Amino acid sequence: MSLIDTFSQFESPFSFDGMTHEVYWKRAGSSNERSPAILLMHELPGMTESCLEFANRLVDNGFTVYLPLLFGKAGESDAIATVVANSLIYTAQICISKEFNALKERESSPITNWLRALCRQIYSLPEHQSFSGIGAIGMCLTGGFVLSLMIDETVMAPVASQPSLPFGLTDSQKKALGISPDELAIAKERAKKTGLLALRFEEDRICPRERFDTLNKEFEDSIECKIISAQERKRDGIRPSPHAIFTIDFADKQGNPHHCTQEALERLIKFLRERLF
Repeated sequence: MSLIDTFSQFESPFSFDGMTHEVYWKRAGSSNERSPAILLMHELPGMTESCLEFANRLVDNGFTVYLPLLFGKAGESDAIATVVANSLIYTAQICISKEFNALKERESSPITNWLRALCRQIYSLPEHQSFSGIGAIGMCLTGGFVLSLMIDETVMAPVASQPSLPFGLTDSQKKALGISPDELAIAKERAKKTGLLALRFEEDRICPRERFDTLNKEFEDSIECKIISAQERKRDGIRPSPHAIFTIDFADKQGNPHHCTQEALERLIKFLRERLF
């Protein structure tokens, strides 16, 4: 049995605003238990095995996780050759897709309308109603989508991990957040209540430092930025130029609870619990 077979399909396919995507999910505990919901958006290589392993870690910590399949196939391999090939293929598809704004600096991607509708649908389920809202985690390509999702009041625990859109080809694009001015204004106001957790590796070239400078400037006291330093990366044996904190570059080493990516996971779990329970 492959890892994706341990997940169920949720109202699949889910449709809104002319867009349709499959959604996978896994419940924490038994069907009688209530648990807060987390919307987990996958990265550029697709919904890989390491993404599903990350989802399982969230489930193990008491969350019910929902994973929309935005492109590609569910349960893709993390083999280097597959990741590289898929990244090239999906980048080309994303650049011409009407659902994503890969290069536009001050426009939100249309897919975020669909994602907000999915957030509302998830939170409407009885098993999640006793919590303050849902969590939303974006990574890489989807990292910045969290800012647009924040304008919906169901999202109470937003997390932007290594946001990479718009692709940083120019200095201006490296600084940009890929969100419309109107939505950014609402997100900044809501962040005063929800907070915003943002994470990246210090040496990450895909998620440039300039973008985090902009996040700090815009969200001020409402944002917490966790940056894994080059020194920590070297100490813990992570590859040079790392990017994917919770998936490909996550180190699940027994007997080393102070590994920098494990510490990032612990901070993430605490952030989610503080805002949802």
